[in-house]
Amino acid sequence: MTLAVERHETVAAHRIPAVLGTEVPLVTGERVGYANLDHAASAPCLAAVRDAVEEFLPWYASVHRGAGFASQVSTKVYERARGILHRFTGARPGDEVIFTRNTTDAFNLLARCLPRRTSVVLFDTEHHAALLPWRGPEVHRIPAPRTRAAAVSAVDTALAACPEGPRLVVIAGASNVTGELLPMAEIAAAARRHGARVALDAAQLAPHRRISLRELDVDYVALSGHKLYAPYGAGVLVGRADWLRAAPPYLAGGGATKAVTEDAVVWNTGPERHEAGSPNTVGVYALGVACERLGAAWDAVVEHENELTDRLLRGLAAVPGLAELRLFDDPGGRVGTVGFVLDGLDPGWVAAVLSAEYGIGVRDGAFCAHVATRRLIGRSGGRGQQALRVSLGLGTTVEHVDRLVLALRQVVARGARWTYGEQDGRWAPSPDPRALPSFLQD
Repeated sequence: MTLAVERHETVAAHRIPAVLGTEVPLVTGERVGYANLDHAASAPCLAAVRDAVEEFLPWYASVHRGAGFASQVSTKVYERARGILHRFTGARPGDEVIFTRNTTDAFNLLARCLPRRTSVVLFDTEHHAALLPWRGPEVHRIPAPRTRAAAVSAVDTALAACPEGPRLVVIAGASNVTGELLPMAEIAAAARRHGARVALDAAQLAPHRRISLRELDVDYVALSGHKLYAPYGAGVLVGRADWLRAAPPYLAGGGATKAVTEDAVVWNTGPERHEAGSPNTVGVYALGVACERLGAAWDAVVEHENELTDRLLRGLAAVPGLAELRLFDDPGGRVGTVGFVLDGLDPGWVAAVLSAEYGIGVRDGAFCAHVATRRLIGRSGGRGQQALRVSLGLGTTVEHVDRLVLALRQVVARGARWTYGEQDGRWAPSPDPRALPSFLQD
């Protein structure tokens, strides 16, 4: 059962876009509304995005290559979304908008476009999408300091030690482990003092806050549709054109070419240069629609999430044995993501209990940020290499937050009401009487 869920539990909730919700079975036989507290991994679909995609699908056809009317409609949809993403990211005139699969794909594309011997400076606590694409001796990974001011100073020091030549700083807008905002503008200012460019990982920031390349003075931004309430397989890289146009195409194939002869290829110079093959027109359209809806409701989105985040933090602080993970000792802004450990309890087991007995979805593990998670668990006094993460979004309600806090208190106090065992390396109810949706049943 899939529902378009309107949210009324906070002052701002009635002004934010509605998301698709559902009911889930419990091991005890009941069905409850799903408390999706895992927005940081993949956000639910906006109802408006679902509706827009269904309206567009009869018109789906080839892009840039067809004379048929449906092809003209699809091309218009695709290029219109490019303009929407240019505005959504606060890009400058001349910045290119290149559609990708996701943030990981976008950063791998940018890594292929760096001039030779570009020095890359980044914190070792970045998400793997931003940590791993950069290779070679020119990559300088900095241990994340304990304060935001020290983070800016560390970037400044690392850049000063880099050899002459191009330099790039890679920085997350918000930590996917802790939800804390990083000092983006201050780090960009430090980069400018050394003639360096800045690439912003906005995967965790863009669903929660307005972003602007111009205002932050950064050169590139990458983000994913599946975290922006548009789970149709599209992402984007937006930024300065010179490095992108000078590099070989990310993929070799149709669409990236201007002319092909028996002996030579002339490649396109615009965004098509890195968009070879038939594009994900549906995904790009969905991403554009989601960005339009969010862009028209930022004040309400931020107010809604701030109210729920405050409520969540107060509730978690009262759970016995819970230690929150934090990058910084000093206070600062954050989005509605909280990583934590529970003394003596396996995170995977806790996540399984929350799902099976309470209808709550959270994330357990190291969140594709293994270095950060291990370090912060140790810093919090915990043990092991995995934690729990709760992440809020447009689909979150007061009831979801309160249900989670109550569930954690009950699990800490009395354990589980069902039996659990490890299956394929993960905890799961044993037995598990919950039936899969009908479309998955034989």
